Amino acid sequence: MASAVQSMRLCLRAASRRVATPATTAPRSYLTIRAFSSTPFHRQPATKKDDIDELEEDIEEIDTSVEIDPVQFQRALAEQRRDGDFERARQVQERVVNNLGGTLTEAIRPPRVIQSKLFWGDEESDSDLLSDELETEKFDEDDIMSLAHAKFEEFREYREYARIAAWQMPLLSKLATPFEPPTAQEPLRFRHTSYMGESHPAENKVVVEFCPRDLPLDEAQQQKLRKLLGPRWNPKTDIAKMSCEQFEHPAQNKRYLSDLVNKLVAQAKDPTDMFEDVPLDTRHHTFKVKPKFPKEWRMTEERRKFLEETRQQILLLEQQKEEEGTLIDGVEKINNFFNPPLSTPSTPSTPSTPSTPSTPSTPSTPSTLSAPGGREMAHARLEQALHSPTSQLRSRRF
Repeated sequence: MASAVQSMRLCLRAASRRVATPATTAPRSYLTIRAFSSTPFHRQPATKKDDIDELEEDIEEIDTSVEIDPVQFQRALAEQRRDGDFERARQVQERVVNNLGGTLTEAIRPPRVIQSKLFWGDEESDSDLLSDELETEKFDEDDIMSLAHAKFEEFREYREYARIAAWQMPLLSKLATPFEPPTAQEPLRFRHTSYMGESHPAENKVVVEFCPRDLPLDEAQQQKLRKLLGPRWNPKTDIAKMSCEQFEHPAQNKRYLSDLVNKLVAQAKDPTDMFEDVPLDTRHHTFKVKPKFPKEWRMTEERRKFLEETRQQILLLEQQKEEEGTLIDGVEKINNFFNPPLSTPSTPSTPSTPSTPSTPSTPSTPSTLSAPGGREMAHARLEQALHSPTSQLRSRRF
């Protein structure tokens, strides 16, 4: 028993030692100087072999000690177990033995070198990752990836809502109630915002709308209320709108708006000052004029009949001109432009004298007025114009 305790004590002492880091500078020895001496004091340090030999001698002395009677040892051990301090010491000893491996690993581990070139957060674990990279299992190609599992989970959610819409939504028709418009005692209209179970910072916002004419006020009090509302009143629709989101719950914001409207109504009913000398300010609202389609331009049955009769008269007039030959033909105009008619010069007749016999007149040859090759170019341009799609149309006026 003594040898086991001594071995445990030596192991703990060896584990508690820190690993010596290499020194950057040479070690400096501090030596004492003897009094009345001209030579320094020399001391020979103990070697590691001497320490090991001394430790082995201590262990041998413990092993060769007097043997303990087993009966007395069991009796002493039973007495110690009944002692609370011994039980706590045993628990501490077991805890130390269990943590001995981690302590030795931490002692043997080399010192951590801080690298300044690493990006911040490289060695930190990311909690948003779908899988833990430190304890990942080897992929055996017998399953789909985690992203595919997430996609399937999304499809399952869609199918769940589709089943709800197909089987449970029609049952809500039994709970439907007919619409009842608000009465005169309910002039305030509150609007809440819901995000279908999701947490959102704007879900506590409440908006209230009301018309000053719906409140129990006379004309002068309504005008005073409009002046008190200021830019929260819309002069075009005569509706006041206010919102509140300074409290945590929507019920608190709704109560605040209700109390605020009550205070405004009480101030409007106060006859001490009706703000008659203060004009109603509408500069906060921009009146936009939207142009409307004129009523005179709208298509009616009389207008449609008039347009049809006018088109028929124009068609009859063009048909009459075509029969008379006075209708302008576009193709003919193009032909006359590119192929003008040839003109022959007239020769003046000379008077015949009786002394000289008249000579027979020679036939006149047509003179070429255009340059050589010009007529062929004109014919080519004419053929191109005739075969174009626009040459098939006549100039008609509709």
